[in-house]
Amino acid sequence: MTYDLPQTRGRLTAQKALSGLTWLRVGGPADWLFQPADSDDLSAFLKALDPSVPVFPMGVGSNLIVRDGGLRAVVIRLSPRTFGQIEVNGLEVTAGAAALDARVANTAAAAGIDLTFLRTIPGSIGGAVRMNAGCYGSYTADVFVSAQAVLRDGSQVTLTPDDMHFAYRQSKLPEGAVITCVTLKGKAGDPETLASRMADQLAKRDATQPTKDRSAGSTFRNPAGFSSTGQADDVHDLKAWKVIDDAGMRGARKGGAQMSEKHSNFLINTGTATAADLEGLGEEVRKKVYDSSGITLEWEIMRIGEPT
Repeated sequence: MTYDLPQTRGRLTAQKALSGLTWLRVGGPADWLFQPADSDDLSAFLKALDPSVPVFPMGVGSNLIVRDGGLRAVVIRLSPRTFGQIEVNGLEVTAGAAALDARVANTAAAAGIDLTFLRTIPGSIGGAVRMNAGCYGSYTADVFVSAQAVLRDGSQVTLTPDDMHFAYRQSKLPEGAVITCVTLKGKAGDPETLASRMADQLAKRDATQPTKDRSAGSTFRNPAGFSSTGQADDVHDLKAWKVIDDAGMRGARKGGAQMSEKHSNFLINTGTATAADLEGLGEEVRKKVYDSSGITLEWEIMRIGEPT
């Protein structure tokens, strides 16, 4: 698709292959990839861009399947050089949206601030806010103070917790909004104790998850529970891996895609998978689980773009 794009101080790349920018290493090209020079450059670009042109803010691609036909949009990706700085002020940590979750956790721990749950979450802090990432019973919403963002019309705004509408594994941002900076507040802790906790978390993760394989983290959200009246609630004691196992889908394959033998809620690219293989296997798992238990698994991995 041909777009009339505004002038920019940043970098614009036409027909950029997105497969190399996602952890699963699949997917077709974006019409354009835009890497802004700074927040003002991003703001001016979006303000001048035809409102009919779709934009897609992309983090480090840790929780994403780009379909094989690619994406008819301008993909916006923030550089960690410009949007990866981390500052500490008291118990608050302010990080550029491109800063990796692990770096935020380590920087905070060294300053005596407990954001240790972020250490084993793949991806960048902007993505963690967008999807309310969580681990070990803690969620980004629990420590979120505010975020700076550029909206689709180019306006620069400050987002509060009320603006985010956090829920389990999700938030509600305006379409096309790009988070540029995040402020989190953790509890005080002893740096050595926090470092030891993170080391234990890493060891546990490596023992139970296929960290050496190409995956995108958890494939499906843990199913919601049900109250005594039969209404769905927000309790997630039932685990997705358990219902996948019960449906006999641990280790299931489709083309080059596989549900991990080590952790059955991890969808992996064994080396030759297409996006269609990965998404197709995920849908087969959803069907088998529904047939087996009546539970409809919800994707945690975002799928975007067009099939071939």
